[in-house]
Amino acid sequence: MTNHVPASPTDPANTRDGSSIWWIRNSQVKDNKIDLLVQQYEQFTILEEESIDSGFARFNTIITSLKALDEGFSSKNYVRKFLRALHPKWRAKVTAIEESKDLSSLALDELIGNLKVHEVVMEKDSEIYRGKKERIKSIALKAKKESSDDETSKSRSDDE
Repeated sequence: MTNHVPASPTDPANTRDGSSIWWIRNSQVKDNKIDLLVQQYEQFTILEEESIDSGFARFNTIITSLKALDEGFSSKNYVRKFLRALHPKWRAKVTAIEESKDLSSLALDELIGNLKVHEVVMEKDSEIYRGKKERIKSIALKAKKESSDDETSKSRSDDE
């Protein structure tokens, strides 16, 4: 029989009904969950086509779960981590935020709001660019067709 030395007189391991095993296992499960969540937090990234809302929802799930297990990081750390997790297409905006805001006092919600506004602007710019690109393609195809039609009619007149 192994001797278990309780950490303190109030340690659940002092009970004779086996609850010490439950307590140890529960503690191990909690530690494993914390380890997994910390790993997810550290490896967290936002994909290129992922929206700010979607990325924040995933991020918030991780940090909320950590807080529920009495584990977590500072708000300042959350802001910095979220900025680092953004896809490189956001680099200019991240730099602007870092230079214009005090990250130590910037609330995560304020950051998300700022990024969502910029996301809408980027989407509108992208739509405008796609529209212009389509018009240019259309004009180019029309010019090519007209040029082809001119050559066809010219070769017909040469044949006559």
